[in-house]
Amino acid sequence: MCQLLGMNCNVPTDIVFSFTGFATRGGRTDEHKDGWGIAFFEGNGVRHFVDHLAAVESPIAELIKRYPIKSKSVIAHIRKATHGAVALENCHPFVRELWGHYWVFAHNGNLTDFTPALVGAYHPVGGTDSEYAFCYILQQLRHRFGAHRPTNAQLKIALQELCNGIACNGTFNMMLSDGAALFVHCSTKLHYIVRRYPFATAKLSDEDVSVDFSQVTTPQDCVAIIVTEPLTANESWIQFAPGELKVFVDGIPG
Repeated sequence: MCQLLGMNCNVPTDIVFSFTGFATRGGRTDEHKDGWGIAFFEGNGVRHFVDHLAAVESPIAELIKRYPIKSKSVIAHIRKATHGAVALENCHPFVRELWGHYWVFAHNGNLTDFTPALVGAYHPVGGTDSEYAFCYILQQLRHRFGAHRPTNAQLKIALQELCNGIACNGTFNMMLSDGAALFVHCSTKLHYIVRRYPFATAKLSDEDVSVDFSQVTTPQDCVAIIVTEPLTANESWIQFAPGELKVFVDGIPG
């Protein structure tokens, strides 16, 4: 299956360190070579990069490793295709508008016979079960809450119900964000870490790269990293419970 990477923090932060290790799994240290993508929120805008090439072969991925784009909310994905061809339109994350804001979504897993009716404005462009599920979620949220964004607490309750229902059709690990909050649902396997003062040195598991975060942060910084498999071997990662949904705001899980 695919792998997910997310970041949520209280100040704009670059994801170069985490993405460097994550991208290595896209065809070198793991088998996820059927495309990749990443989306960065900046204010009301989104920088969105996808490529059908493996992350270890993609010139765009090399750009992301070297260009420190700073954001408070990031979602990335490396793909091992189960539904849909290896093609640009099937690369996560996907982006749609809801309540006047961009929403970014990525999914790890495989859904079997998941074809609820899509009767509103949201329809998939590609052939993945993931994009179909994203369209269904946005359709249901618009139907439930109307024209205005609800609170994060209300969204968490609604998304927990929707994700539980979708997960009845297979594996549904997902990330969803509008830049203000990052919602993460675990069906089988996800881990997270919150880095805050006093910061220490971290070393990637997939690359011979380390960084002393105390040299590149301030005492007020708070950065949450969420990933399918832990990216570092010298830090204590927290594993999600199956069926658990968390919402991250300013780097704090809730």
